[in-house]
Amino acid sequence: MSELLLIACPHCHALNRVPLARLGEAPVCGKCHRPLFDAHPLSLDGAHFDIHFSRSTLPLLVDFWAPWCGPCKVMAPEFERAAAQLEPLARLAKVDTEAEPALGQRFAIRSIPTLALFVSGREVARQSGAMSAADIVRWTRQHLPG
Repeated sequence: MSELLLIACPHCHALNRVPLARLGEAPVCGKCHRPLFDAHPLSLDGAHFDIHFSRSTLPLLVDFWAPWCGPCKVMAPEFERAAAQLEPLARLAKVDTEAEPALGQRFAIRSIPTLALFVSGREVARQSGAMSAADIVRWTRQHLPG
């Protein structure tokens, strides 16, 4: 990661420049003044996905899921716990493939739940199937850049 990160606000989606050295100091959005990190996954729709995917320089871990999926329901609280452990190293987000089928198609999601880790607009890792919070954290850290 460079010395200056571009981080999309989880509330208003404005881009914020945050020095890497200040990442752990609870930065707030320059536009809406809300915390940039709140230890919870962000629900993303098609309108805001690309801001976090390609414009933000923070790694993005996405849980592609659907409301009718049993394993997705089992993994949801685990993904929530993983967010508390992985922020501010990565943004965790959820994409409902039922509500956002174009995003599921765009990333060729064939089974759910599927985790995909993106860095600088490029997919670096993918894992299908429900995972525990510890496994999500371990898997993500293993694939994060340096």
